[in-house]
Amino acid sequence: MNLLQKTSFILISILAISLFTSCSGECENEDPTARIVNNGTDKASVQIKTSEGNTININNVDPGKTSPYSSYAPGLVTYTITVSDVDYVETVQMDVCNTYDIIIDAENVITTNVDCDD
Repeated sequence: MNLLQKTSFILISILAISLFTSCSGECENEDPTARIVNNGTDKASVQIKTSEGNTININNVDPGKTSPYSSYAPGLVTYTITVSDVDYVETVQMDVCNTYDIIIDAENVITTNVDCDD
């Protein structure tokens, strides 16, 4: 293989990999979504405040349950997560086609996962 063929092969490989791993999937400028996966010991709630000033609430998700997804406007989003009367605040830049999972484990430790919709 000459240099041009090797370069072309590498560029095509990079393009193919990026196409298979991109967030484009089936989503077409859909608003981001969030849900609570509550594996903790107490009810959990989240308040989602968007940069546009709107507020979405997911309230009283029982232990062992997962809430439905709620959608909201993209942009800078502040989440206030409440478990056992303790508030945890996180601010995240959310783009279109993102999914945000708020996961509460058996010891009420909160982790988050931001993923693109496929």
